[in-house]
Amino acid sequence: MVATILVADDERNITDVCKRYLELEGYRVVVADDGQEALDLWRSENPDVVILDLMMPKIDGWKVCEEIRTNQDTPVIMLTALGEERDRIMGLTMGADDYLVKPFSPRELVLRVKAILRRTNRMSRTGSDTSEDVIRFGELEIYPASRIVRISGSDVELTLKEFDLLQYLAQHPEQVFSRNQLLNQLWDIDYFGDTTTVTVHIRRLREKVEDNPSQPKYIRTVWGIGYKFGGRDAT
Repeated sequence: MVATILVADDERNITDVCKRYLELEGYRVVVADDGQEALDLWRSENPDVVILDLMMPKIDGWKVCEEIRTNQDTPVIMLTALGEERDRIMGLTMGADDYLVKPFSPRELVLRVKAILRRTNRMSRTGSDTSEDVIRFGELEIYPASRIVRISGSDVELTLKEFDLLQYLAQHPEQVFSRNQLLNQLWDIDYFGDTTTVTVHIRRLREKVEDNPSQPKYIRTVWGIGYKFGGRDAT
């Protein structure tokens, strides 16, 4: 089945280039010129990946991403201006899975899309496994095959990358990982990011799984090094 990619940007030259390169890879591409059109197409087309510019007319990219995240876990790649670190952090905080800084290489965009689709395809292939092992730490339950997380029996909505990060840490309890190690392990080899990405995802993950994010019992900071999963004593 051909994947559908939604590209939303008010700069026609950018959407034209993205569309051309993605279609050459065999993807179906729909294009939006503003935030309202992006939301309309997201609802009607149910795309597999959304490529979303932050600064758009009518509705900005932050609000579009927030609306998507409120309803679904569709992967989102944010497009941000060169040097605007606060935009990248804000985009990740709103739930974006990845980001690209303008000007960017269309080939790099294709690699990012392929990486996200590989992860989602692995998820769909394993999602029907009813005999999966469950990772349990106290009230926290992680179901790797179906990619479900529950706390006290209630489902927790995580993005693809948030789940990957939680699962990886939980599978290595008490092992300390630096931000660079997590970036290299969990972000695709084609991804050229920085450790701020890891920091933001850790913060978002804590907000979703910890009773008190400022005093986490699962995802703990090891000052000067990185993070570890400290859930063994939470049973």
